[in-house]
Amino acid sequence: MSTKPLRVGTRASRLALAQTGQMVDRLRRAGYDVVIETVSTRGDTRGDQPVAALGHDGVFVRELERALLDGRIDVAVHSLKDMPTAPVDGLVIASVPERATPFDALVCRAHESLASLPSGAVVGTSSIRRVTQLALARPDLVIKPIRGNVDTRLGRLDADDYDALILAAAGLERIGVVDRITTLLEPPVFWPAVGQGALGLQVREDDVAARAAVATLDDAATHLAVLAERSCLAKLAGGCLAPVAGFARVVAGQLRLGARVLEQRGRDVCEITMEEAIALPAESLTAIRDLAEQCGARVASKLLEAGADTMLARMRDVSTPGRSSAT
Repeated sequence: MSTKPLRVGTRASRLALAQTGQMVDRLRRAGYDVVIETVSTRGDTRGDQPVAALGHDGVFVRELERALLDGRIDVAVHSLKDMPTAPVDGLVIASVPERATPFDALVCRAHESLASLPSGAVVGTSSIRRVTQLALARPDLVIKPIRGNVDTRLGRLDADDYDALILAAAGLERIGVVDRITTLLEPPVFWPAVGQGALGLQVREDDVAARAAVATLDDAATHLAVLAERSCLAKLAGGCLAPVAGFARVVAGQLRLGARVLEQRGRDVCEITMEEAIALPAESLTAIRDLAEQCGARVASKLLEAGADTMLARMRDVSTPGRSSAT
């Protein structure tokens, strides 16, 4: 084992530091000498604007990737739902630890469920995926954009600016405020973002030592699931800002993937949901990963054949304020 400290890079938000700290603690318990390096990203510094208004996806990712390529850090810890699907030359996602709760959470001040919110209640979210699904489930609610870290959003809820928020359950868990969750929003009514609840540990492709270190944190079932989800998203649209939801899991030796393509034009919502399962053979991990990616591509092909290509083309042609998959 190398005596050189492993430099782990992260965003400086409370949530990013919390989830990175969990990974670092595990690496240290495994015997690695680790230091944390914080990196400021464009998504963090422009918290006054919707993510999509910043011009591209990957606004929470690119600076960390540059730090990896420049040799300033050895490992970058990302929320996989924020990561574009296009590969970066010289970098690889070498490890995907066990997933936290993958679903969205409803956080209310004075109500017990989505159904119990009164007509006209104000719900905060800036994600087109969440906006569209919320409008489908409760078209009588008022949806109001919100940005900022989890603490900022909860503060605005407590200040009566909103009646409820939709946030990623995983983020609330990781910063220790799971008690704020009113209820989970789950399929088939509410689908999560691709990769939601999962972390991706990215390293330089040729860094054998870093790859070996983070491999100790990998969870095969989670890794396969997010590979299938990201493969589906890549074939459909590519970026993490696309209005695509998906969720895969390994059940009884099978990888099951469901995906949904969403479109919002006023209050009109179009949706497609499909699921496909494949058996996972007792073969090499590389072969199984290939099957996961093939599963994602097949589900995407079925969605495209069913009309998702037209829906996505219209979405690309229309600029929608607040479009984002970020929580």
